[in-house]
Amino acid sequence: DCQDTDFVLNTLSQLDNLPEGCTLHSDQGSVYTSYRYQQAIKGKGITMSMSRKGTPADNAPIESFHSALKSETFYLDSIRNTTTAIVEQTVNDYIKYYNYIRIQAKLNNQSPVQYRQLVG
Repeated sequence: DCQDTDFVLNTLSQLDNLPEGCTLHSDQGSVYTSYRYQQAIKGKGITMSMSRKGTPADNAPIESFHSALKSETFYLDSIRNTTTAIVEQTVNDYIKYYNYIRIQAKLNNQSPVQYRQLVG
């Protein structure tokens, strides 16, 4: 319900088994520029990446994902007034669908997980 430094740090603490050289991209919000966040990122061995001021295209990959998420769930199903629990469940279900089921032309018509298994 509220994004603050404690919320973001709690989310980071739930990440385990990260691949080496993992990069986390964010905007330049106060949460992500805070000392506590930067220390937590370093502690997990994550490379921090931020959009440049006034350059939303830096965030294009995640913005594209968010667009697909909204278009294929909330807008498609006309979800307007909802609860936090419904949003969380919708996002969790979509992430599983996106990674394991939804094929992408740029990945040789395979899901991201299928593609990684072939190239890995």
